[in-house]
Formats: sequence, C-alpha cells, structure tokens
Amino acid sequence: LQRCGKSCRLRWINYLRPDIRRGRFTAEEENIIISLHSIVGN
Repeated sequence: LQRCGKSCRLRWINYLRPDIRRGRFTAEEENIIISLHSIVGN
C-alpha cells in the first residue's frame, strides 16, 4: 500500500487523531511555549 504525504497527513488528522485542537494558542499556552523555549531552546 503506497500513500503520498498528503493522504497520510489527512488520514492522521481526520481518522487517527480527530481530537487534535485546531486554531490559535491561548495566552496561557503561548506563555508555556515561551518559557519552555527559554529553558530548552530550539
């Protein structure tokens, strides 16, 4: 079974992980990301 990257991504998003939140980060989530980035880096 061969799938292209686009079909794999769509299957992952729509079928295997339907609970993924979409949209903007909350202010709290942004602060967590920034603080972790300052600790861990890229």
